[in-house]
Amino acid sequence: MENFKMVAKTFFGFEEVLAKELNQLGAQNVEQGVRMVSFYGDKGFMYKANLALRTALKVLKPIATFKVYNDQSLYKGVQSIDWAKVFRVNQTFVVDVTLNSEHFNHSLFVALKTKDAIVDQFRDAVGKRPDIDKDYPDVRINIHIQNDICTVSLDTSGASLHHRGYRTATNLAPINEVLAAGILLMSGWDGNSHFLDPMCGSGTFLAEAAMIACNIPANINRKEFAFEKWSDWDNDLFEKVETSLLNKTREFHYTIKGYDKAPSAVMKAKSNIKNANLDDYIQIEEANFFDTEKETEGTLHMVFNPPYGERLDIDLERFYREIGDTLKQSYPGTNSWFITGNIEALKFVGLKPSRKIKLFNGKLESRLVKYEMYAGSKRTKFQKNEE
Repeated sequence: MENFKMVAKTFFGFEEVLAKELNQLGAQNVEQGVRMVSFYGDKGFMYKANLALRTALKVLKPIATFKVYNDQSLYKGVQSIDWAKVFRVNQTFVVDVTLNSEHFNHSLFVALKTKDAIVDQFRDAVGKRPDIDKDYPDVRINIHIQNDICTVSLDTSGASLHHRGYRTATNLAPINEVLAAGILLMSGWDGNSHFLDPMCGSGTFLAEAAMIACNIPANINRKEFAFEKWSDWDNDLFEKVETSLLNKTREFHYTIKGYDKAPSAVMKAKSNIKNANLDDYIQIEEANFFDTEKETEGTLHMVFNPPYGERLDIDLERFYREIGDTLKQSYPGTNSWFITGNIEALKFVGLKPSRKIKLFNGKLESRLVKYEMYAGSKRTKFQKNEE
């Protein structure tokens, strides 16, 4: 099978993490861009990327690139593609558009012009036209216009890859699964220590942490991918790729634990973890983090997503101060990471972060911070290292 170019889309800040994932999976010619990483692979690798990538939102397969200055050049460029090779007239399609161009400022107009060029070609060739289906299309076409360059791609994934397939119950403002996986990988989580999410909500960090620890493919629970409706869909190849990935799972010898003080959140998290077939690895308890203390020996890896004040009516100053106090007094020997959209509230934690990384949670500019809580005092640790 021959290799072709693909583009994996991701969130701002995760380009390096995604490139590393692709290299580890065996992609060729991996190149980072902004919110995307391009790479080469064959059809089997396209299946593998969709199944296994934790930090990709979509995997696109570019099929044409041309210059556009106005609606006529767009129409002509789209018409230059032989759409009969892409899908059949009795299949449905939809067009997604991303624009960054002074020549075009309405994505809906670009989508309509693209649709016209495609249906006109079919009508001229076979006297019939394919239908649009916005909800469950057989083929999802992606138009990306950057300045005067238009790239037409096939969306190999379908619905965004953060729809893992395990989360049916959600709490207030749950964290996106791709964002959660990216944060975990960025924090250095590899399954070689105990793990705690002290404000676990609907359990997304817990599920993603367990899948990373056991090397379980991120999208193994997903119901479908867009490429399954393509004319060259190869079910035997897909099953072979899936089996090969599942053969690389590994044992996990530590604990993954989640706390939440809301009984409804605990119930939802347990349900989602069960859906993901991860309940053997994860314990969830109803508890207020501020009343807990470290229970495990060795270094603890902690990752969480505290409320920002956008979501809950809380006294932010007091809440963030309690986070700092609890870490300082009750969690020695812990690497604690959390993401917050309330950058001002960080000063109330009362601890100096050893890392601070700019990310976006949806459209909200956020910070991922790391606090290293040493066993004993920091001074003692350094004295030991010097001896």
